[in-house]
Amino acid sequence: MTTATSFGARLYTGEKSFNFIGNRKRWYAISLVLVALSIGTLLTQGLKLGIEFQGGSSYTVTKSTGTIEEARTAVESAGVASEVIVQKVGNDKIRVQTGSLSVAQSNAVQDALATKFGVTVESIDTQIVGPSWGKEITRKALYGLFAFLIAVMLYLAMAFEPKMAISAIVAVVHDVVITVGIYALVGFDVTPATVIGFLTILGYSLYDTVVVFDKVRENTRTITSTGKSTFSQATNLAVNQTLVRSFNTSLIALLPVGSILFVGAGLLGAGTLKDLSLALFIGLAIGTYSSIFIAPQVLSGLREREPAMIALAKRVNARGGAVAGTVVAQPVAENHETRGPRNQPKRKAKKK
Repeated sequence: MTTATSFGARLYTGEKSFNFIGNRKRWYAISLVLVALSIGTLLTQGLKLGIEFQGGSSYTVTKSTGTIEEARTAVESAGVASEVIVQKVGNDKIRVQTGSLSVAQSNAVQDALATKFGVTVESIDTQIVGPSWGKEITRKALYGLFAFLIAVMLYLAMAFEPKMAISAIVAVVHDVVITVGIYALVGFDVTPATVIGFLTILGYSLYDTVVVFDKVRENTRTITSTGKSTFSQATNLAVNQTLVRSFNTSLIALLPVGSILFVGAGLLGAGTLKDLSLALFIGLAIGTYSSIFIAPQVLSGLREREPAMIALAKRVNARGGAVAGTVVAQPVAENHETRGPRNQPKRKAKKK
């Protein structure tokens, strides 16, 4: 048996255990800081929307010797100076993005770029998106997001229980806010590929959470009748039992996404891959964190408030119940002044 297998087996049986549920305040504090930073970044910097959402024009010139300064000078000479973004794409392409332009302004920009870089107008990849179409795409993206969350909540409520559905949605919202905040901090363009990445990470985050919750349900199915552990203890055991699986699954998923992000986008300069892979990479990592450190803790907090679980916790604590990953209170020591059968003085045997 390998070391990793032995470690996983010890976690599964409870021989080795990490106190995830008992340290919930620590995880909440970390998440609160990350969420606050994400919201602060969104309010101060905002998201950098691509032309697909806000409308505008994009011109891509293939020229290995071209520079960003040359492209900016060419656009300004065409009479367009506001809302201009110039980026280097890969080693031989320069992309210029502007706000909404008239047909005459667009033609002037194309002519200026062709003259500056010594290429034909036909070789310039031009994309023009109207503001109304961009608003329509934004509206559909928001509808898709809300429809996804509602469908997931209904499914989890039917497959598990309402409190599990609430806990899972809290974890999903937590993942989205932090991912969007990091996206705003990095300053990548938000494109339709980014939205696809967000929806993908929502599904993955829920998948990991559902795996944990399924084990929680298995461990707590007869918990009130057996009375061996509290709900928090059984939940903590479930998290430990699925810890190795979550780690391995997340690592295998992050490796190809990381390759796309750092090789495809970083070295090859593929813009679309960059938008998609960054959202996936951040979301997968945050989703794994929330499925271990947020969703089970929220579920445990909700269930421990139920009268049946409060009574169960009292019975377990009174009995010094079985430990399933957390430490329970021990029963009060017996008063030494109270004389019982075990502390009665021994009587001397009478000699016959």
